[in-house]
Amino acid sequence: MPHFSIEYSANLDSRLDMNAVCEIVRKAASETGIFPVGGIRVRAIRCEHYAIADGKIDYGFLAMLLRLGEGRDLPARQKAGEHVFKALSAHLDPVFANSKFALSFDMQINDAATSWKRNNIHDALKAEASHG
Repeated sequence: MPHFSIEYSANLDSRLDMNAVCEIVRKAASETGIFPVGGIRVRAIRCEHYAIADGKIDYGFLAMLLRLGEGRDLPARQKAGEHVFKALSAHLDPVFANSKFALSFDMQINDAATSWKRNNIHDALKAEASHG
């Protein structure tokens, strides 16, 4: 259950392809090897209303939150987080170069006792792999 939620300022629409951003994050998460591919979710939520710093309207932000299940130790989470952040940050270099921009990424571990899930994608991926 690695679920990435990306909130971003609406003024980034002209500077970023959010489908590409989601794919960068999905691919980087898959590359870490610690997340089951069938559980990876990346979503982007456009924030129409926001206020940043001293209120200048040309500032932008992208804030990503990863919610994941228990069971990964801190060094594994840090290594995976650094990999995903590095890939996303590199993709956003042009935004940093051409505008005032803030990027953040936080991880949150869900308590298994209060987290319910139902998913048949894992089984579909296993069946696909075994049948080519």
